[in-house]
Amino acid sequence: MTAQEIVRAWGRILQGKRPSLSIEITRECPLRCPGCYAYEPGHPGEGLLLRELADYKGDALVANILRVVDDRRPLHLSLVGGDPLVRYRELDKLLPLLEQRGIHVQVVTSAFREIPADWAALKLLRITVSIDGLQPEHDVRRRPATYDRILKNITGHCVNVHCTITAQMMQRGGYLQEFLQFWTPRQEVNKVWFSMFTPQKGASGPEILSRVQRERAVEDLLRLRKLHTKLDMAPAAIRAFLNPPASPEECIFATTTEVLSADLKTRVTPCQFGGTPDCSQCGCVASMGMAAVGDYKLGGVVRLQSIYKTSRRMGDAVAKLHPIPRKTKMKGRAA
Repeated sequence: MTAQEIVRAWGRILQGKRPSLSIEITRECPLRCPGCYAYEPGHPGEGLLLRELADYKGDALVANILRVVDDRRPLHLSLVGGDPLVRYRELDKLLPLLEQRGIHVQVVTSAFREIPADWAALKLLRITVSIDGLQPEHDVRRRPATYDRILKNITGHCVNVHCTITAQMMQRGGYLQEFLQFWTPRQEVNKVWFSMFTPQKGASGPEILSRVQRERAVEDLLRLRKLHTKLDMAPAAIRAFLNPPASPEECIFATTTEVLSADLKTRVTPCQFGGTPDCSQCGCVASMGMAAVGDYKLGGVVRLQSIYKTSRRMGDAVAKLHPIPRKTKMKGRAA
C-alpha cells in the first residue's frame, strides 16, 4: 500500500467504517474442491449453506453490487464466490463501472474459463488464480480447472497465483520449490502467494497441517523468497504463520474487511472463513500480512497494532454517535 492509501484507510477506520469489502457474487461453482471453506455447513451463518442462499444474475446483479459499493464506499473490493467467472457477462459490465469509481478490485477465480481479453486494460483490476499444488494433485482436486485449461485461459493477462498449503503437500520435500519453479517463470504471472489450510474448530481432515509441517513450510518459504522474486511475502508475514492472531477481534484483516454472501445481505462472520475458524491454526495470507504490519513499531516504540486498536475504538464511538442509515434496497428478484 502507498502512504496515501494507508492514510485513506486510516480515515475510514476513524469514521467507524471498514476500508475493505469482499462479496461472494455467486453461489455457483463448477468445481467441488475438497476442503473448500465457502461450501462448509454454516459458512454464511449458523444453519446456512452458500448453495441454499438466493443470488442475483444479469443486470440485477450489476445494479445491486453497485448499490452496495456506493453505500459502503470501500477502498478495496474482492469479488469471490463460488467462482466469479460463472458471472463473467455481468463482470464485463460491472468491472469498468467500478474502475470509474476508482475502486481497486480483486477477482479471485479458478480460471476454469477464458478470462475476457478486455479485462487486461483495466488498471485497478487484479486477478488472482487459485491453484491447489502441482499438476497431478491440482487436476484431481480442481477439475475442470486443470493446469492446461488455466494456462490457456490466462493468456494475455497478468495474474497473481495463490496456493493454499496442505498437509499432503508437506509430506514430500521440495514441493513448494517445484511449484514456484513451474509458475514463476511464466510471463502471465505477476506474484505468487501462499496461504496455509485453515480448519474449523474441532475439524479433522487430510488437509490440516501438523505443527511440524507448518514450521517446515515457514522455513521453506523464508528460503524460497530469496530465490524467487515473484514470491511476494515479507519475512515477518511468513513468520506470522507460527503465531497467528489469537481471535478474529485481534485480526486486523478480519476487523477491516466486511464480507457479504451471495444474497448481498448476509454477512459472513467472524471473517471470510465463516463458521468457527480455528484461529490457532489460521493460515490466511492476508491475515498474516496485516499481523506483520501490526507488529511494526513506529519510531521503534509504539506498535501499529496499538494505534489501530485505538483508532478502531474511536471509529466505533463515532459510528454510534452519528449512525449513517443504509438505504440499500436490492433491485430485481434473487434466484
